[in-house]
Amino acid sequence: MTPAVVAEGVYQAYGRQPALRGVSLSLAAGEATALLGPNGAGKSTLLRILSTLERASRGTVTWSGRDADAATRASIGLVAHESLCYADLSARENLTFFGSLYGVVDPAARAAQLLQRVALEAAADRPARTYSRGMLQRLALARALVHAPRLLLLDEPLTGLDRQGTQLVVDLLLEEKARGTSLLVVSHELPAIAPLCDRVLVLARGRIVKDEPLTAGSDLARIYDEALPS
Repeated sequence: MTPAVVAEGVYQAYGRQPALRGVSLSLAAGEATALLGPNGAGKSTLLRILSTLERASRGTVTWSGRDADAATRASIGLVAHESLCYADLSARENLTFFGSLYGVVDPAARAAQLLQRVALEAAADRPARTYSRGMLQRLALARALVHAPRLLLLDEPLTGLDRQGTQLVVDLLLEEKARGTSLLVVSHELPAIAPLCDRVLVLARGRIVKDEPLTAGSDLARIYDEALPS
C-alpha cells in the first residue's frame, strides 16, 4: 500500500522532559492503525505532530513524500480530546462553517450529508452546547470529515458513546478506510476498534515497542499487555 505518512526519528521534548524518543512509522493509504500506550506514553504528542499542530524537535515527517504545506493540512482530519466545534453554533452551522473554511464546493449540502451519517439530523439546529458528550463526539467526527480528508487522526473517538453510537462510528470509519483514507486511532476501547484496524503500534515511554499486523481474531489487549516493558 502507498505510504500516506512517513515519520523518521521523531523526537519531542518539553523542557528537559522527552515525550517522544526517536519514533519512526509509516501509515498507508486505506490502512487503519491502532496506536496504544499507557498515559504519558506520547500518543497525543505524536498525533499533534502528525497533524502539523506541533513541530518535532528533531526528525522528519512527510505526507505523500513532501513536507507540510497548505495542501497537506487540508488533507488531514483530526478528532482530539476537545470537539473543536463552536458551542454557541448549531451542528449545521458548525459543519457549514468548517466546510466553507476548507473550500468545500457546497458546504450546506455537505453538512446535511454528514448530519445524516452521524445521526444528528433531529438535533441539527440546536446549539452544540446543549449536546450530550456522545452527540458532541459524533459532531466532532463529522467536523473532521467535512473536507473528505485522506488522513484521519483519532484521539479516543469513542469517548462518551453508547453501544449504538460506537457501532455507528466504527461503521463510518470502515467506510472511510474503504475510500482509501489512512486512519490512526488512539483508543482504550480495544474490542470495539479491533475489527477496524489492520495494524497495531504500541508506544511506551516515548518509543514504539511493538509494530505488528493484525489478523481476524487478533487479541489487541494481549498484544498490548505483552508489549509493555516490565
